[in-house]
Amino acid sequence: MSSFRWCCTVSARTLDGVPTRDRLLALLVAAVWGLNFPAIHLSLEHFPPFFLVALRFALIAVPTLLLVPRPEVPLRWLLGYGFGFGVLQFVFLYAAMDAGMPTGLASLVLQSSAPFTVVLAGLLLHERLGARQLAGTAVAVAGLGGIAVHRAGLDGGAALLPVVLTLCGGLGWALGNLSSRQARAPRPFRLTLWMTVVPPLPMLAASLLVEGPARIGASLTGLGDREGLLALGGLAFTVVVATLGGSGIWTTLMSRHPSGVVAPFSMLVPVVGTSSAWLLFGEATPPVELACGALVVAGVLLGSRPPRPAGPPRDAASQNPDDTALARTAGSSV
Repeated sequence: MSSFRWCCTVSARTLDGVPTRDRLLALLVAAVWGLNFPAIHLSLEHFPPFFLVALRFALIAVPTLLLVPRPEVPLRWLLGYGFGFGVLQFVFLYAAMDAGMPTGLASLVLQSSAPFTVVLAGLLLHERLGARQLAGTAVAVAGLGGIAVHRAGLDGGAALLPVVLTLCGGLGWALGNLSSRQARAPRPFRLTLWMTVVPPLPMLAASLLVEGPARIGASLTGLGDREGLLALGGLAFTVVVATLGGSGIWTTLMSRHPSGVVAPFSMLVPVVGTSSAWLLFGEATPPVELACGALVVAGVLLGSRPPRPAGPPRDAASQNPDDTALARTAGSSV
């Protein structure tokens, strides 16, 4: 729990001068997103992973198409955001958890999206990377590498595949981050909603090909028993609480304050995810993996904190976007 206290201390310091209400809201979103990993676990106990991704996004996409105006962004960036964040991230994450990736560890390894985003932004968008961002990325990569090495030594190496799949999910999230940033949506939450329109059809097609109609049909039966009700409850939490509620609050906070001020709170997500997995499922994470996970969190926090300005504090509008390359990657719901 020392890592939890450390994250809270860092996050609290970065929010000096911010209303207590906004601090509590940031904590609430971090807790909700951390609890979303156990909710996904419950849903995967009943639904096949590809079909679950299609179902998750379809439940948001249908009312979005009917009620929400399309965001004023180029279509290619909307499609890129939906494909990276919605398709690639969750195909690999759900497949990893279905293949045995521990719930708490998934919440840690998925933080790989932050260093992936920094590297891709430098390579593809030619963004300037400062020493702080490079150092934070190196620390985070070292932590992820430690987790991979440890898992490679378990069960004859079979435990490594779920980690690799989760890392691929982090890469997909990073590609989605780049597309959403290039879109420069005037109403970011509207873009988040319309992103959900992209995954349902390709994921349903993938589910039919890979999982088959029989498995899909079987998952739609027995929804009234204990396992089915828990799966539906987990799906409802993911859609309503984590995606709509959490993303809505987070988008509001990011519009009120600089990204480097709010983003560190997202580092509490793996702390909540790991703790809740232990409490709910008795899922103990080995100390070596917790230590490596702390390195990942420390690296992302280091890279997400912009340099202190020499003059008076700058507001969100005047903040140098290149100072928060890692900060802008944090805070999307899972």
